[in-house]
Amino acid sequence: MARKDKAPQKSAETAEPDAERWAAVLARDRSADGAFFFSVTSTGVYCRPSCPSRRAKRENVAFHVTPAAAEAAGFRPCKRCRPDEMSLVARRAEIIAAACRALEDGSDVPNLDELAKASGLSRFHFHRIFKEIVGVTPKEFALAHRRKAVRKELQRSTSVTEAIYDAGFNSSARFYANASESLGMSPKTFRRGGKNEVLTFAYGRSSLGDILVAASAKGIAAILIGDDREQLIADLEAIFPHAERIAGDRQFEKIVSDVVGLVEHPQQPVDLPLDIRGTAFQQRVWKALRDIPLGATATYTEIADRVGRPKAVRAVARACATNPLAIAVPCHRVVRADGSLAGYRWGVERKSMLIAREAGSAKKPKPRG
Repeated sequence: MARKDKAPQKSAETAEPDAERWAAVLARDRSADGAFFFSVTSTGVYCRPSCPSRRAKRENVAFHVTPAAAEAAGFRPCKRCRPDEMSLVARRAEIIAAACRALEDGSDVPNLDELAKASGLSRFHFHRIFKEIVGVTPKEFALAHRRKAVRKELQRSTSVTEAIYDAGFNSSARFYANASESLGMSPKTFRRGGKNEVLTFAYGRSSLGDILVAASAKGIAAILIGDDREQLIADLEAIFPHAERIAGDRQFEKIVSDVVGLVEHPQQPVDLPLDIRGTAFQQRVWKALRDIPLGATATYTEIADRVGRPKAVRAVARACATNPLAIAVPCHRVVRADGSLAGYRWGVERKSMLIAREAGSAKKPKPRG
């Protein structure tokens, strides 16, 4: 069919959608690629909305749902944006998806040169695109995948060594080099769910409600807040299902008192020994939370930037939600981008009270010593 010299007349029903499409064309909006295509009567070609070619006059432009529709109207595909082929974004996504599958199936930390060669990209280009799309480097992705697999295997394997090899590590030394960082405890302790570990615990009362404090030999491992002590002990059991729990003595009650003091008087420094357990990523997030100054807040996006994972905003939110050390690891200081309060493990009302209290404390002048 011969192409038409003029764009077809638009009905009232199509005028508004066409206006939105034209706006996408002017903006070279990549997100619109695949949703529609536009043709230019003066050149006889059709393009993607993101095509970098010089923009045609509006009266010479028509829109098409598919490449086949544009070609049926007599237009040929643009040689620059290649609208009849897979989009650049889709091609990159497919390449990186294939690389991720290879990393998940591999038995060792990846060889970047081999991954780049398989993708048809240069070493530098592949590394940049992988991190841009996934949020981490290929090496970090592979290690994270294996560590996640080890966590699952440790819960069902008969030995730690078996779990390590079943998860894809071809060397136990490679895994043990960062095992404590990955699991938050030794592999054997993790596999037993805290079995043979002793946790001392006691309750305190604060303006936020009851507080349960539990500590290992290394330091405080959990600070939980709530209104039901039975629920608090159930939460502790969920975190350490096989650990032995013993009631704290008067000396331990002093530690609980210090925790309560941290709630009521945040401006007074308290040096609490902490036993912080989590994955490598959680550890980085929780450290960033502890670096937020008293009386200040940060957004989830800012925390993601600080830990070097700008696209992992949701993962940051999950790390905040699973934080077992209320107050000591101040996840209450993280807010949405617009400054509003997001969810809080121990209730948004408590979060609001803590932020307001800390803001007031930060404004008070420190007593002269």
